[in-house]
Amino acid sequence: MTPKIITSAIAAALLASAAAYAHSGATGVVKQRMDAMGKLGDVTKFLTEMMRGDVSYNAELVRQNAAQIRQHAGPSITKLFPKDSLMKPSEARPVIWSDWEEFEILAMRLEALAIGLEASAENGLMSSGTAPASGMMGTGGSTNAMMGSGGNAGGMMSSGGMMAGQNTLPVAADLASMPADGVFNMLTQTCASCHTKFRSEKN
Repeated sequence: MTPKIITSAIAAALLASAAAYAHSGATGVVKQRMDAMGKLGDVTKFLTEMMRGDVSYNAELVRQNAAQIRQHAGPSITKLFPKDSLMKPSEARPVIWSDWEEFEILAMRLEALAIGLEASAENGLMSSGTAPASGMMGTGGSTNAMMGSGGNAGGMMSSGGMMAGQNTLPVAADLASMPADGVFNMLTQTCASCHTKFRSEKN
């Protein structure tokens, strides 16, 4: 299993695990966000299987599932985290509100990457050889989408602890010209980065 697929599989598992607690006494906004994370987990798991070739690649299904991620990203996520909503069985960490700007940027980045995944669906998979030759570079040979602001491919860790580029929004034109699995890997890295800092393993 390649590092890319490992990243995707880990992120899918992190998202899916939230669903196990969604109906364990959660109420109100805590239940709403757990249900939303559960849906994201289901979608991410399905796309992971497609991206690694366990099921046949289908561009229309990629678009449909990317649209579901988009609908649960950005403001749709942040509005589910009102100040200090830590009622059990919430898995949110208090650091969400002390580092709100970072949390909000990650939510916006997830939304941007979901839009990018919709746009890149027709490009196919780099691993299958169906993606355009210039796909990993983006429009005009730009490496911004894959490299991040620090110039580290694949999301190397920055001194601040976030993945390099995770605190910036990707360029839409770059994402649209990339292979779908490249965009999906960036999306799951964003999910994993957010969970690592902002989600507790246990209550």
